[in-house]
Amino acid sequence: MSIQVETKDCTSISDAELAEMADLCADREPRFDIGFLSKQREEWVLVTRAHEGAKLRGYSFSTLERIGGTPSLLIGLGTVDRTARAETVLRALMADQLRRALLAFPDEDVLVGTRLLAAEGFRAFAGLTDVVPGPDHKATGEERAWGRRLAKRFGADGRIDDRSFVLAGDGCDCGGFDFAGPKVTAPEGVEALFASLDVTAGDRLVAFGWAMAEDLAAGRLGH
Repeated sequence: MSIQVETKDCTSISDAELAEMADLCADREPRFDIGFLSKQREEWVLVTRAHEGAKLRGYSFSTLERIGGTPSLLIGLGTVDRTARAETVLRALMADQLRRALLAFPDEDVLVGTRLLAAEGFRAFAGLTDVVPGPDHKATGEERAWGRRLAKRFGADGRIDDRSFVLAGDGCDCGGFDFAGPKVTAPEGVEALFASLDVTAGDRLVAFGWAMAEDLAAGRLGH
């Protein structure tokens, strides 16, 4: 059965839809419950939901905005059901969000940023250019500055180590992109980036990459 994706304004999410979203990780970390998701509904602009038939398989909250003039797709929170088709669902979610980025910012490169909980989450950046952080990559001053900008945008100003890109939790619930699955493997070498994370305490890895204008226009990303 094919994966059907819909993106709409967060203001139109019903409480029943929030409950369905909360059920995806009710029995495991990060346990995005309905109370937490209702707050995300107020903080983000768009929600993208992927269904397989009548079953919700994944979702993400995002916004398209300019940060210091730079076109950006920010994914504040998301999770994918941990089934054998998890990667298919991820590709469908990303494809729809990147399609909307193209519509919002035609002929421009777009920064794609989020907070990751585990190494498998780097699969969301497939096809992007200059993904940071990376194995054995020493971040430039501008890349470190982007880490700080994103941490501030995610409400965690001053809590990022701009060399490791680890965002320290404050013990409170926080968002992030939750992705894993029985057939999912992490890109080579990225596991070490998560060695110091305590996900249950709210630690996250800030990560970003660039969707180049020509790749967006050609529809080469997210598939």
